Amino acid sequence: MDTQTLQAALGEYFAPWVQALGLEVIACDGDRVSVRLPQQEQLSRVGGMVCGQAMMAAADTCMVLALVNHFGSFRPMTTVQLNTSFLKPLSGQDGIIEARVLRAGKSLAFGEIDIRGANDGKSVCRSTTTYALL
Repeated sequence: MDTQTLQAALGEYFAPWVQALGLEVIACDGDRVSVRLPQQEQLSRVGGMVCGQAMMAAADTCMVLALVNHFGSFRPMTTVQLNTSFLKPLSGQDGIIEARVLRAGKSLAFGEIDIRGANDGKSVCRSTTTYALL
Protein backbone atom coordinates (compact mmCIF):
# COMPACT_ATOMS: atom_id res chain seq x y z
CA MET A 1 0.00 0.00 0.00
CA ASP A 2 1.23 3.52 -0.70
CA THR A 3 0.15 7.07 0.16
CA GLN A 4 -1.33 7.72 -3.31
CA THR A 5 -3.61 4.68 -3.08
CA LEU A 6 -4.77 5.69 0.39
CA GLN A 7 -5.32 9.28 -0.76
CA ALA A 8 -7.46 7.99 -3.66
CA ALA A 9 -9.50 5.93 -1.17
CA LEU A 10 -10.62 9.17 0.49
CA GLY A 11 -12.39 10.18 -2.71
CA GLU A 12 -13.75 6.73 -3.45
CA TYR A 13 -15.14 5.51 -0.12
CA PHE A 14 -15.96 8.58 1.97
CA ALA A 15 -18.85 11.06 1.95
CA PRO A 16 -18.34 14.52 0.43
CA TRP A 17 -18.42 16.21 3.85
CA VAL A 18 -15.55 13.96 5.01
CA GLN A 19 -13.62 14.84 1.85
CA ALA A 20 -14.17 18.52 2.73
CA LEU A 21 -11.88 18.02 5.76
CA GLY A 22 -9.02 18.25 3.25
CA LEU A 23 -7.10 15.29 4.69
CA GLU A 24 -3.73 14.53 3.10
CA VAL A 25 -2.10 11.12 3.57
CA ILE A 26 1.57 11.75 4.34
CA ALA A 27 2.92 8.34 5.39
CA CYS A 28 1.99 4.69 5.82
CA ASP A 29 3.81 1.61 7.00
CA GLY A 30 2.75 -1.69 8.50
CA ASP A 31 -0.28 -0.96 10.63
CA ARG A 32 0.10 2.86 10.77
CA VAL A 33 -1.10 5.76 8.67
CA SER A 34 -0.21 9.43 9.14
CA VAL A 35 -2.47 12.14 7.76
CA ARG A 36 -2.41 15.96 7.78
CA LEU A 37 -5.58 17.81 8.81
CA PRO A 38 -5.16 21.35 7.45
CA GLN A 39 -6.16 24.32 9.58
CA GLN A 40 -9.25 25.75 7.87
CA GLU A 41 -11.71 28.46 8.84
CA GLN A 42 -14.64 26.17 8.01
CA LEU A 43 -13.40 23.63 10.62
CA SER A 44 -12.73 26.20 13.33
CA ARG A 45 -14.87 27.67 16.04
CA VAL A 46 -14.54 30.97 17.88
CA GLY A 47 -10.90 31.75 18.56
CA GLY A 48 -9.59 29.76 15.57
CA MET A 49 -9.62 26.41 17.38
CA VAL A 50 -10.37 23.31 15.29
CA CYS A 51 -13.72 21.99 16.51
CA GLY A 52 -13.90 18.62 18.22
CA GLN A 53 -16.38 17.27 15.68
CA ALA A 54 -13.83 17.79 12.88
CA MET A 55 -11.08 16.09 14.89
CA MET A 56 -13.32 13.11 15.71
CA ALA A 57 -14.35 12.73 12.05
CA ALA A 58 -10.70 12.95 10.98
CA ALA A 59 -9.66 10.38 13.60
CA ASP A 60 -12.37 7.94 12.51
CA THR A 61 -11.51 8.42 8.84
CA CYS A 62 -7.78 7.92 9.42
CA MET A 63 -8.40 4.72 11.32
CA VAL A 64 -10.37 3.36 8.37
CA LEU A 65 -7.38 4.24 6.16
CA ALA A 66 -5.09 2.41 8.59
CA LEU A 67 -7.34 -0.66 8.25
CA VAL A 68 -7.27 -0.36 4.44
CA ASN A 69 -3.49 -0.26 4.72
CA HIS A 70 -3.49 -3.25 7.09
CA PHE A 71 -5.71 -5.42 4.87
CA GLY A 72 -4.24 -4.23 1.58
CA SER A 73 -7.65 -3.17 0.25
CA PHE A 74 -10.90 -1.62 1.40
CA ARG A 75 -13.24 -3.86 3.40
CA PRO A 76 -16.75 -2.78 4.38
CA MET A 77 -16.86 -1.87 8.08
CA THR A 78 -18.77 0.23 10.54
CA THR A 79 -17.68 2.12 13.62
CA VAL A 80 -18.90 0.39 16.77
CA GLN A 81 -17.13 2.61 19.29
CA LEU A 82 -15.13 5.84 19.12
CA ASN A 83 -13.85 7.15 22.46
CA THR A 84 -12.11 10.52 22.31
CA SER A 85 -10.31 12.67 24.85
CA PHE A 86 -9.44 16.26 23.98
CA LEU A 87 -6.20 17.25 25.72
CA LYS A 88 -5.76 20.84 24.54
CA PRO A 89 -6.98 23.07 21.71
CA LEU A 90 -5.58 22.69 18.20
CA SER A 91 -5.16 26.29 17.15
CA GLY A 92 -3.07 28.15 14.58
CA GLN A 93 -1.56 25.02 13.03
CA ASP A 94 -2.42 21.90 11.05
CA GLY A 95 -3.00 18.63 12.85
CA ILE A 96 -0.97 15.47 12.24
CA ILE A 97 -3.04 12.36 12.80
CA GLU A 98 -1.43 9.00 13.41
CA ALA A 99 -3.76 6.01 13.33
CA ARG A 100 -2.52 2.58 14.37
CA VAL A 101 -4.23 -0.80 14.11
CA LEU A 102 -3.90 -2.61 17.44
CA ARG A 103 -5.65 -5.80 16.37
CA ALA A 104 -7.74 -6.86 13.40
CA GLY A 105 -9.61 -10.14 13.57
CA LYS A 106 -12.31 -11.74 11.45
CA SER A 107 -15.19 -9.65 12.73
CA LEU A 108 -13.72 -6.83 14.86
CA ALA A 109 -10.80 -4.43 14.58
CA PHE A 110 -9.30 -2.16 17.25
CA GLY A 111 -7.17 0.92 16.89
CA GLU A 112 -5.81 4.05 18.50
CA ILE A 113 -5.34 7.54 17.10
CA ASP A 114 -3.21 10.48 18.23
CA ILE A 115 -3.64 13.99 16.83
CA ARG A 116 -0.70 16.35 17.38
CA GLY A 117 0.01 19.90 16.38
CA ALA A 118 2.06 19.98 13.16
CA ASN A 119 4.22 22.83 14.43
CA ASP A 120 4.70 22.03 18.12
CA GLY A 121 4.25 18.22 18.08
CA LYS A 122 2.03 18.36 21.18
CA SER A 123 -0.78 15.83 21.46
CA VAL A 124 -4.19 17.53 21.32
CA CYS A 125 -6.56 14.57 20.96
CA ARG A 126 -6.43 10.80 21.65
CA SER A 127 -9.01 8.28 20.44
CA THR A 128 -9.59 4.56 20.64
CA THR A 129 -11.84 2.76 18.18
CA THR A 130 -13.62 -0.50 17.55
CA TYR A 131 -14.96 -1.47 14.12
CA ALA A 132 -17.22 -4.29 13.00
CA LEU A 133 -15.86 -5.83 9.81
CA LEU A 134 -18.81 -6.60 7.54
